[in-house]
Amino acid sequence: MDSFFASAERSVDSSLKGIAMAVGSRSNLEIFNKKRTHIKLMNDNSGAFVTPVFYSDKKKTFDSYFLDKIEGREKIRGIITTASYEARAFGVKTAMPIAQALQMCPQMVIVPSNYPLYHKLSHKIHRYMTARIPQVEQYSIDEFFGDVSGWIKDEEVYAFTQKLQAEILELFDIPVSIGISKAKWIAKLATESAKPYGIYEVKDIDTYIENIPIKAFPGIGKGFQKRLGEHYISTLGDVKRHRSLFYSWKKPGIQLYGRVTGTDNEGISSRGDRKSIGISRTFDAIYDSDEVKRRIMIMARHIVYMVMAIEVNPTTYYLKINYEYGVKVKKSVTVDRVFSEALFKTTLAQMYEEISLYAKGAIKLSLNVSNFSVQHKKTLSLMDFNEDIHENKLSKEIQKLRERFGLDIIKTGDEL
Repeated sequence: MDSFFASAERSVDSSLKGIAMAVGSRSNLEIFNKKRTHIKLMNDNSGAFVTPVFYSDKKKTFDSYFLDKIEGREKIRGIITTASYEARAFGVKTAMPIAQALQMCPQMVIVPSNYPLYHKLSHKIHRYMTARIPQVEQYSIDEFFGDVSGWIKDEEVYAFTQKLQAEILELFDIPVSIGISKAKWIAKLATESAKPYGIYEVKDIDTYIENIPIKAFPGIGKGFQKRLGEHYISTLGDVKRHRSLFYSWKKPGIQLYGRVTGTDNEGISSRGDRKSIGISRTFDAIYDSDEVKRRIMIMARHIVYMVMAIEVNPTTYYLKINYEYGVKVKKSVTVDRVFSEALFKTTLAQMYEEISLYAKGAIKLSLNVSNFSVQHKKTLSLMDFNEDIHENKLSKEIQKLRERFGLDIIKTGDEL
């Protein structure tokens, strides 16, 4: 989907069409409010690659969302999430600070992000595609793979995608670009060649990849780019000519070589089950260790809500704290026990005590749970089983209240 968040906003507000506009966001700190915020969870579209979203129905404006008043002065906060192509012509890019973007394009309209809208649209388009294509894989909130082999004749695929593209625009008012190839990852690469609102079919993979820079290929990050550069490999054509080198790097090298050359024979899979649940928040430096702990407990409540909502039993808990000047601490603990809010928060409190750097200012917190015992068939501890079952039942009863009245209808004392 082309500049999806911006296109989604245009689908509900036609005045945004044809102008330089962008969607902006900032770290949602509303969950830390001491007053009730009636926060809800958007989890309808939560495949392995689509993150659940916490939101409230409170309307956001540019001033209320992006402007902070500090000592009588106004400061613009936040970053660009998605820019329209009209805004990109002025040099506006994703992840650019909004203040900087407005200097480059003063006439640009910035719209506060509306993730429930994006999730609902993505979910609808996914359902539309599964009704028209035998196999569909959701890769991210705005990317899909579709396999039509054996269903649509090769010579008819281009016409089929034209119809698909036109129907999505007509039904959802969302422009999409489509890449076509016999190979999965070449099709994804071809989508970039198709943008904006185009279709690009790759029939000769070798010719297509010859002069494409390695950084353009999905999955080749900066670290691997540097490694390839040491071997004077700068294009995907160079990759093709160094088969023995990639095969000497065993599984990761062999997999990448296959994907780049279109010889991987990877099929597509339906939306995978979630293997972990995480949440992170960035904020101005906090030196009060009690406030940092309070925020950890609030974020833990949100993790608990998601765990209970999808009915899994995570056994590995992860906590990471980013401090000022690039200092980071992290800890991971595995407990083979029945999950509950009490167990999770008690364990996190112990982890925080062990890794906290009290003298430094915390600027980001990240929590994650993984290793779901349902997936891994672990044997849970019998030592604490009765107590854990009791706490788990209590967590389930609290979940019912939170689902009905909002996530913050019940808080534990360490959140106050």
